[in-house]
Parts: sequence; C-alpha cells; structure tokens
Amino acid sequence: MNKITKLGVSALCGSLAAVSAANAGDMTVTGGVDMSWISLDDEVTGNPIGMGSNLTFSGSGDLDNGWTVAYTVATTNSDVYSNTNVTVTVPSLGDIHISGGVSGTGIDRIDDVTPTVWEEAYGAGLGAGIQTVKGGSGGGSIEYIPNMLPDGATVNLSYTPDANTAAGADKGSGGYSAGIEKSGWDMSVTLTDAITGMAGLTLQGGVGSIEKDTNSANVTGDRDESTIAVTYAAGGFTVGYQWSEQDLGTSSGVQEYQNEGYGITFNVNDDLSIGYNHYESDQDDGTPVEVTATSFQIAYTMGGASFRLYEGEVDNGSYQTTAAYDRKATVLSVSLAF
Repeated sequence: MNKITKLGVSALCGSLAAVSAANAGDMTVTGGVDMSWISLDDEVTGNPIGMGSNLTFSGSGDLDNGWTVAYTVATTNSDVYSNTNVTVTVPSLGDIHISGGVSGTGIDRIDDVTPTVWEEAYGAGLGAGIQTVKGGSGGGSIEYIPNMLPDGATVNLSYTPDANTAAGADKGSGGYSAGIEKSGWDMSVTLTDAITGMAGLTLQGGVGSIEKDTNSANVTGDRDESTIAVTYAAGGFTVGYQWSEQDLGTSSGVQEYQNEGYGITFNVNDDLSIGYNHYESDQDDGTPVEVTATSFQIAYTMGGASFRLYEGEVDNGSYQTTAAYDRKATVLSVSLAF
C-alpha cells in the first residue's frame, strides 16, 4: 500500500470587497486560500508545499415585477474559470437556473449524499477515480425548480443542449462538440420528513438520459442514469445509504457503472463530530473491476477554526488492479474562516 500524508490549511478570507450600484442590485467578492503540505512514502514528491486560491463574484437584484435575480462567477486555483450561474426567481413559478457548466445540476446535485463529517470515502486526494452519476452538468444547462410543490418536496429539472460543452460567451455558442454525447435531460427529487411523515427521514432519487450519436462506433443507445438514497437522523446520529447506476449505451469498452455507498455520523456535541463512510463502484467492461474506498473522519470546530482528521484507503483506484492503485491516506486539515 502506498501511503499519503497531507496537511492542509484553508483560510477563507471572507468578503474581500463589496460594491453597490443604484437600481442595479448588489455585488460582492469573496475568496479563500488553501495551503498544504503533502508527502508520499517511497515516492519522489518534489516540493511538498502547495497553495491555491479561489474567488467568487456574486450579485443580486430585484426587478419591478417582483422577480429576483442572483448571479455568481467562480474561479479556482490560479484564477481558472469554474462556473457561472444565473438564477431568476419568479414568485408564482419557481427558480430558473442557468448554468455555465461544470457544476451540480439535476441528478448531479445528489451524486453522493451519504453522510460524512468532512470528505467522501474516496476524497482527500486518494485518486480513487470513482464515476458517479452526473447527468448533463458538464455542459451549459437550464434548470427549473418549481415552487408550487407541497412543503418537504423539491424537484430539480435540468436540460442541456450539449453535455460535452460549457456555455459560450454572450451572443455566441459553446462551439461544436466532437464528443458522441449530445443533448439530454436529468432530474432529482428530494422528500423530507414533511412528506415522509417520519421525523429525520429523507428520501432522494434521480434519473437522466443523455442522447448519444448512434452513428459512432460501439454506440447502442443513450447514457441512462438513476440513483436512490435514504438518510435518517435521530439524536446525534445520521445514517444513510445510496445506490446508483450508469448505463453508457456502448457495446464494447466500459459499458456500465454500479455504485453503492453508506455512512454514519455522530455529533458528540455541538463542536465535535465523528463519521465513517464506505463506497463501492463496479465497472463493467467485459472484465469487471470493483473500486472500494473507506474512511474514518473527525471534525472539530472552535470559533472560526475547524480541524478535520481523515484516515482512509482505496483499493483498485481508477478501476486498475495493480498494487500502485491501492492507496492509504492520513489527512489533517485546518480551516480558518474570517
């Protein structure tokens, strides 16, 4: 087993600037910085010190007809564009969410909702490579969230004209996608205890279908996805289970993924939480391979500081069976909020 030891410090710098314009709403800028120390046993890692920064621009405003508009632009490390989102709220209709791509919409909102106090079992830089359901979230999309449903019910309906391409610039297009995946839709449904009738019980599910070019080699149909999840909270405990499946619509190569995950967390008090998370993903390409990931986490908050400890391991990362893809990680992270 390879061993990774990583120390991360995340300083969320809070609001860096705020401006307002008459009759145009408000605009804020928030940011953060990540600093890390990482070492890999038996491997040459070079300089173990890492640093990353993030910026998010957010704006909101009210229209004369009672509609509201919210806008965000996010960038990640080295000022790399992450995503743009515009949400228009129509009081009698709901939210219309326009996404620039590379963000959770539709079924991707619930790709993994198993309980954890910090990272998923396959998180923290383990390189598990697990494929979860994603719908059309990688492409520019339009999502509708109706507000006329009963209390406790939320539905997210998403459509993308091209699952491979993010939104283009104003009065432009995202360019022709050379990929075999084209337009598609996906949706997620969340039912809380106001619907289920049992305090602490939440049910979630989602389906989606992405059209594929049937003239392409080895394509037999669309990419179809589905998932169901259940979580239950009582006292300081939260337990949960999730299943998902992707049928890639192919006759050779990777044809299907099936995933199962579960987790349990316990709030010792208002500041201290512990959790266990396990995830399994089966890839079928004629020779099935299963990735397994397991982690134990502890999280503690003290004022504006959060301390997290992660101990985890993954076997057959990226669906590879050689020993190099079996990894173990111990991660200590400190987050400072301002």
